[in-house]
Amino acid sequence: MSTIEANRGFAAGGVGNVFATFFSALSGWNDVRVTRRELSRLSDRELDDIGLCRGDIDRIARSL
Repeated sequence: MSTIEANRGFAAGGVGNVFATFFSALSGWNDVRVTRRELSRLSDRELDDIGLCRGDIDRIARSL
């Protein structure tokens, strides 16, 4: 007697993982973009109030 094992979940999971990875990267990129935009809208005084300067914006946004 032989056993046949069909692993259909692997192919579907692989495609699902590709989409999940893509959307995760897209979401991360958007978070950085929105954070950078919002911090850039603050005045120098407001940035100083929270302990930042304009040069910190990219570093802070990328650290999310």
